[in-house]
Amino acid sequence: MNTRHTLPGDIERTSMSIIAAELKERGIVLPPEHEAVVKRVIHTTADFDYAETLRFTPRAVELGQAALRRGVPIVTDTNMAKAGISRPSLEKLGCTLHCFMAEAEVARLAKERGLTRAAVSMERAARECPGAVLAVGNAPTALLRIVELMEEGLRPALVIGVPVGFVNVEESKELLFSACEAHGVPAIAAMGRKGGSNVAAAICNALLYAATETLDPAARGWQ
Repeated sequence: MNTRHTLPGDIERTSMSIIAAELKERGIVLPPEHEAVVKRVIHTTADFDYAETLRFTPRAVELGQAALRRGVPIVTDTNMAKAGISRPSLEKLGCTLHCFMAEAEVARLAKERGLTRAAVSMERAARECPGAVLAVGNAPTALLRIVELMEEGLRPALVIGVPVGFVNVEESKELLFSACEAHGVPAIAAMGRKGGSNVAAAICNALLYAATETLDPAARGWQ
């Protein structure tokens, strides 16, 4: 057992070095503008498939960072994703963070209309935070509702579409990506079945760290 790396910053730096070396061994060369996001997701999941399955619309990372620097809010589809997003980075940029899934009014409307709470929560996001970063890591129905809302004129700053599962997951990501391309909305999506709230949070954190110039953990005050 290797017990040399015990401090958080050292562990993260060493992990990123291992990821970079293994990507090289696999013959995978990441576009420089995508590197921080892809490596952060691999760091979170230990799954190198994301180097192949993460898709980006043109300038998605650049535009996402620019939006965060303007202080746009982030809306997630789960409180788990919300819990994993860096509060210090949000505070530096003046960004707020929201998840409407557990609110009683969202649950009531979802039941009355025969929809999922995730779909209704995206409607709430469209009303209250129309130019937000929307980070979806769990619910394909959230992505499908976002597509419908974009057809009605919604233009998020960025959509992160990484739900995980077996029912409507792959289809919802394909529809989302096509809709974002058609409407000029930046998007980052994990194509296929894989994803999750942890992946959504990891992508948000990669963008936040880049936007605050704290990709190196030392810049976040970690040893």
